[in-house]
Amino acid sequence: MKLQGLKVVDLSWFLPGPYLTTALADHGAEVIKVEPPTGDPGREIRPPDERTSVFFRNMGRGKKSVVLDLKSERGRADLFGLACKADVIVESFRPGVAAGFGIGYEAVKAKNPGIVYCSISAFGQDGAYPGRAAHDLALEAMTGVLSLTLGDDGRPAIPGIPIADVVSGLHGLSGVLMALLRRQTTGNGDYIDVSMHEALMASCANVVGSAFKENKHPDVKNQRTTGGAAFYRVYDTSDGRQLVLAGQELKFIRNLLTALGKPEWVKLCEWPGAHQKPVVEFLSATFKAKPLAYWMEYLATLDICYGPVNTLPEAIAEPNLLKRGFMVTDESGRKHFGPVVRFRDEPSHPLYREPLLGEHTAEVLRNDRQ
Repeated sequence: MKLQGLKVVDLSWFLPGPYLTTALADHGAEVIKVEPPTGDPGREIRPPDERTSVFFRNMGRGKKSVVLDLKSERGRADLFGLACKADVIVESFRPGVAAGFGIGYEAVKAKNPGIVYCSISAFGQDGAYPGRAAHDLALEAMTGVLSLTLGDDGRPAIPGIPIADVVSGLHGLSGVLMALLRRQTTGNGDYIDVSMHEALMASCANVVGSAFKENKHPDVKNQRTTGGAAFYRVYDTSDGRQLVLAGQELKFIRNLLTALGKPEWVKLCEWPGAHQKPVVEFLSATFKAKPLAYWMEYLATLDICYGPVNTLPEAIAEPNLLKRGFMVTDESGRKHFGPVVRFRDEPSHPLYREPLLGEHTAEVLRNDRQ
């Protein structure tokens, strides 16, 4: 989808906002990343890259870097000028900070009624903790997500991806696109208040049954997706690797148990719970008897839902991602993720190059001041 002509001012740091603005940049929007003189902290996250860092090249690609000192009157004036000519502003300050810099929604709207203004914060603009800082892990703890993610020792385990960042960024993107669509008929923009706390809480819809109905925390180890199902579980193989079964539809259960000579256990797997223990023990012993490669070849002959537990290098080299061209190598030999959303008629053409700090300051401000 071509978004040429859409001008976005990106005032966000770390992940929620950059997920949003990178998607817009990938599809042709002009995204102006406003950075302090010290630069976005993501530029310094290890490992370093030829130009910046591996982290920043994925979050900053296709954007223009403009350095402004928002502690100075000139910097705030230039930022306000950019805001008044933008279609979209994305910021991730704590509540009240943007207004203090002179680019609060009401101030910008007075000059630019069509502005679509997206604020992503930990607790929302009018929440109970207006000045409190919180990154992903704190919100995973507060929403109960960590209490549902237990290791074999029964303690909460830190998830491998910052899911609060991801879902709040995607909710922000959805809000921005809906507001832009509405603006086509009304001419007016809107203010979008995305709370990371709420975005992650809403993602728990499939596990809140007992909490909503009985005000009770679920028995995690006996739930459908958190340990109580033989066909939604991690199993060891003989070579120290792991595989997962990840489909609880009866047809998948029947296909594997029949192939392994245990069709009489299908009924045990109709509902999650401790009664599935014999199936878990049988599958554990079975998978532990042979190496992962054997099971990948064997399971491919059956209609079931399964997968290997890949390392990240293995995941990047997965044949499906390679066949679809999702893993991109640029002219310098650096790897990138391709766009996830694909439009058949108007495919995106991302610029797989992140800006150097302040690379576009003179160009953008010169054009803006004209």
